[in-house]
Amino acid sequence: MRIDVFTIFPDMVAGFAGQSLLGRAAAKGLLDVRVHDLREHTTDVHRTVDDTPFGGGAGMVLMPEPIFTAVEAAEPPRPLFLLGPGGRTLDQAMARELAGTEGFSLLCGRYEGVDDRVRTELCDGELSVGDYVLNGGEVAAMVVLEAVGRLVPGVMGNAASAGEESFSDGLLEYPQYTKPAEFRGLPVPDVLRSGDHGRVARWRRAQALRRTLRDRPDLIEARGGLTPEEQALVDELAPDEPIP
Repeated sequence: MRIDVFTIFPDMVAGFAGQSLLGRAAAKGLLDVRVHDLREHTTDVHRTVDDTPFGGGAGMVLMPEPIFTAVEAAEPPRPLFLLGPGGRTLDQAMARELAGTEGFSLLCGRYEGVDDRVRTELCDGELSVGDYVLNGGEVAAMVVLEAVGRLVPGVMGNAASAGEESFSDGLLEYPQYTKPAEFRGLPVPDVLRSGDHGRVARWRRAQALRRTLRDRPDLIEARGGLTPEEQALVDELAPDEPIP
């Protein structure tokens, strides 16, 4: 998969993409992240990428020429998303969709944003990472790279991990434990040490349902509520903690 990122801070994004799971995926040839410096496509000695907004107002706006030129020179994979507040909010379902494509591209805004001709005539849409304000799109691009890149086939060592995580089935993930079996008087649940994989699977499902009901009831509502089978599982295996 190829992902192109257009930014005025290329080292920030490239450094992140070269680390940990994403870096190993690149070394294996599974992920090709190409970061483009918008300043390399300016025409003045100061490498200017922004100017004051027409009509007045605070802040600066990224100019269209360096962005158009950078994108046209790179011929990046489409769609090209402007990272901004007006697009679909990234969630696990969208991350999974993007991971199933051959590639896409991201444009990082800065300052007061980009000239709107970039949004309407160059980009294919917007992509948001949440209803809050960042100084620029670079952190948002890193979020997208991480959320999507890890789902590309072969990137994670254990492919089953992606199917058992929070949001994979509209639920939060069940609680996890590791050694020691008892820590400061707090034991690991006996069922996880039973060796009975069927019991473990049912317990984990019940715990995921209970945790989601308690902490994120909106996710349960989005699924249309619990099925009778799920309610029975919670009542049987996770009844000890009150659920509002």
